[in-house]
Amino acid sequence: MKLPQLRKQRTNKNYHGITINDDYAWVDQQDILEVLKDSSKLLPEVKKYVEENNNITEQYFADSKNLQKKLFDEIKSKIKLDDTSLKFKDKRYFYWTKTTAEGNYGKKLRQLIDGSNPEEVIFDGDVEKEKHGSEYFGLGKVDVSYNDNLLSYSLDLLGSEYYTIYIRDIATNKIFDEKIENTSGSVTWSLDDKNFFYSKLDEFHRARKIYKHILNTPVENDKLIYEEKDETFTCGIGITSDEKFFVISTSDHITTENHFFSVDEKEIKPKLFLAREKKIRYSIDSWKDGYFYLHTNKNAEDHKILRCKKDNLNEFEEYIPAKKETIIGSFDFLDNHMIRGESSDAIPKLYIRDLKTNKEEEIKISSEQVGSPGASLMQRDTNTTRIRVAWESMATQGKIYEYDVLTKEKKLVKEVEIPSGHDPDKYVVERLKAKSHDGRMIPITLVRRKDIKLDGKSKMVLYAYGAYKHSVGVSFSSSRFCLVDRGITFAIAHVRGGGEMGEHWHKEALFERKKNSFLDYIAVANHLIEQKYTYKSGICFLGGSAGGLTGTAVANMAPELFFSMLLLVPFCDPLTTMLNEKLPLTPSEWELWGNPIKSKKYFESILSYSPYNNLRRTSYPPMLVTTSLFDSRVLYSEPIKYVAKLRELKSDKNLQLLKCKMKAASHGGPSGRDNSIKELAEEFSFILKTAGIKN
Repeated sequence: MKLPQLRKQRTNKNYHGITINDDYAWVDQQDILEVLKDSSKLLPEVKKYVEENNNITEQYFADSKNLQKKLFDEIKSKIKLDDTSLKFKDKRYFYWTKTTAEGNYGKKLRQLIDGSNPEEVIFDGDVEKEKHGSEYFGLGKVDVSYNDNLLSYSLDLLGSEYYTIYIRDIATNKIFDEKIENTSGSVTWSLDDKNFFYSKLDEFHRARKIYKHILNTPVENDKLIYEEKDETFTCGIGITSDEKFFVISTSDHITTENHFFSVDEKEIKPKLFLAREKKIRYSIDSWKDGYFYLHTNKNAEDHKILRCKKDNLNEFEEYIPAKKETIIGSFDFLDNHMIRGESSDAIPKLYIRDLKTNKEEEIKISSEQVGSPGASLMQRDTNTTRIRVAWESMATQGKIYEYDVLTKEKKLVKEVEIPSGHDPDKYVVERLKAKSHDGRMIPITLVRRKDIKLDGKSKMVLYAYGAYKHSVGVSFSSSRFCLVDRGITFAIAHVRGGGEMGEHWHKEALFERKKNSFLDYIAVANHLIEQKYTYKSGICFLGGSAGGLTGTAVANMAPELFFSMLLLVPFCDPLTTMLNEKLPLTPSEWELWGNPIKSKKYFESILSYSPYNNLRRTSYPPMLVTTSLFDSRVLYSEPIKYVAKLRELKSDKNLQLLKCKMKAASHGGPSGRDNSIKELAEEFSFILKTAGIKN
């Protein structure tokens, strides 16, 4: 198969006395952000290269079409297509969502609590998509105003995450004349329903301004109520749990600052809560007991909860103290109780605390040792002792219980239904640990069939992320069993850079220590080989975005571990991205990777591991590398350049495929249930084909 060639044009750039040679730098065109809005601005040579690669990828999958159809049907058979969520009891209405077998997008419904009127659909995603006639349909946020009369919703019709806000009268179905473009997609209503707040995106796709819009007035008259001056910070607005204050939160990845103002404030003048301090993160909430609650990492690496009287912001008391090697998570309120989360050793837990006595205890939902608990309110009126608690694991589908925090009685009210059937007893979930290069013990969570022998002959998919303090959940995925039931073990490497083990876990893979993420993954892979869960070259890497950075870096360091790699929108050229302060995320991410423009140390650090810059003449495994022209987070140029350079240098005869979405699609892929299933079926067919599994 003849592979397309991307034109080489040597560019030499000098940073800190170090010269970087790049034959494909021209792909990073100057107006690259304009391509996100208008794909016709893509350079013709790049367009031709992408189209030729897409054709090759299509040819590669020609003999897998029957398998993809089989996988599509399998995945869809595991989903209850006609499904209804549990109802949330608001002030006058029950609200809930619904999916149907015929539709690809959900519906939002409501009914008067007294049942005097029939249920009504107030937002139908399929109808909206057809109305707009777009290939892609990205729904930002759907909110009903406090008087239940108005509906706000935001749409992204390209996948580039520029959202347009619409307002509709629910009774008449009339859309207001004003629509607000280029927003982050979030709407926060005022309590009087006469206006709302939103954040506007600037020329670099950053939300740094909060506006107030008054209904039935021109958008150009919207009042700016807050502007973030630091280009590394972005901001948003929300309302406190007691609905007494609006809170503007502004942050980069390591520092936050909050301003607040009363919901009935006529002339809005946001008041500073606590001034920003480098590396100090905090969030605030307000409750009916007269306190502000502060969730912060100040003098508490993995957070603690403080509180102060609303009339005295200078005197805090420690409410939930910091605990060693324990992450103190977020919280919700009932009138007399706080429901909060905690996590230790990468295992999450739920607690209920009596606000009057300060006594608390763990809410135990399942006897399984490793899983994902959750809690949510079931009604707006918090004068209750009942909440909803949920549980799922990598083997057990989700279950939701109605739970009384006083009597501890629980009642199963909903269970995820797998129409084609699922028996959790056929599988085993295991928690292992692997010793990394520096002695750190790296958690591993895996699910496999019980009848699979640990004889070192099984194939394995080993997933990883390892960035942004993101914790990879040990949750249920019905589609995953399309692989597991074919004898493939599915494992998660909880590598450093993520947040599973707390702040120190995250910090140990920042800046010049980023290589720890990659070395952790290699240690996990080798441990699983030693323990005979799999074998050398028996692993498929799976990861996307920053997880794709982990994958492409490991491909350079230990390609012999893999039979294939599935790299979804991979962040594989971090040096180029961090050197361009005009890209959407770059300034804020200097706090994670370092600023290579100003610092030689950080320039050399990123250069030392950047997958694109460290490609070498060696044998690489088969790969499927994906991207989208409309992705605002990892620009299409990164995977395109990566594949072109890899093919130039590699010594193997394996096929490394590039698939670039040229029709509207986001960082997360195409929109719509069937489109998402179709894409997943193709990805699974790649794993199975490279694993030698034909059906």
